[in-house]
Amino acid sequence: MKKIYEIKVAHHGHDLVGECPLWHPTEQKLYWVDTRRPAIQRLEANGSVTVWDMPTNIGSIVFRRNGHLIGALKNGFCEINLATGAVEIIVDPEPNLPENRLNDGKCDTKGRFWCGSRDPSDTNPGGSLYRLNPDYSCKKMDSGFIVSNGMAFSPDGKTMVFGDSRGETVWKYDLDPDSGEIHNKRVYISTTGVPWRIDGATFDSEGYYWCALVGDGSIGRYDPDGRLDRVIRVPVTHPTMCNFGGPNLDILYVTSGTVFLNEVQKIQQPLAGSLFEIHGLGVTGVPEPFFGR
Repeated sequence: MKKIYEIKVAHHGHDLVGECPLWHPTEQKLYWVDTRRPAIQRLEANGSVTVWDMPTNIGSIVFRRNGHLIGALKNGFCEINLATGAVEIIVDPEPNLPENRLNDGKCDTKGRFWCGSRDPSDTNPGGSLYRLNPDYSCKKMDSGFIVSNGMAFSPDGKTMVFGDSRGETVWKYDLDPDSGEIHNKRVYISTTGVPWRIDGATFDSEGYYWCALVGDGSIGRYDPDGRLDRVIRVPVTHPTMCNFGGPNLDILYVTSGTVFLNEVQKIQQPLAGSLFEIHGLGVTGVPEPFFGR
């Protein structure tokens, strides 16, 4: 018998490109970004949303234990103080590529922030993968990506998944948690010939990979061998990222966007750009690590 699940609208918004839903375990609140507005948003307990406008495009965020955030922006990795609104540059990994911007990223189990870049086009493989260490040193780890997406780390911290949504490929890498080095890159999922691309993603506690199937109006769950195990339909064609949250990490939050739609499609999809929550999936997520130690 199939598990019965329920989809709710957590916030009826109009994000251009919502991304990076991130549950704060101490605050018990959900953060996410609108990459194109650009802004950081937080869902409050009463259902309202607090918004912090950003100076330039923001691809992803991670938490710090001092209450600040580390953000991946067009001008590089930045420390963000939400109390004051200050955004201070840490390092620009691509000063020679001013049109590139940082996109999808997450922390590994040792508190290192991994993030991929992309250029403005959807055809040029000019993006790279970077690792920002807790001491603020930054290292290029791989390159040759069109649109960096699908970043996630396995529950044991020994496998990294990272993809190129326009390149129609998601890879697995073996990760040494202590050194932070990656090796044994191999194809995990190919989306050639299917009606979706893989966008933002996460792992559940069972080691399965959940991802937004952008363009298909669904969320997919892949098994460790890259087989599609489950598909959850959502009420918009362009979900952009999913991640687990809630006190028990059993709610799957899903962001979406409107920038992909024409005016007729926006009328047909009044919930596009909203934040959704899916209950009753029968699985839980794993806590997102904070940056640093």
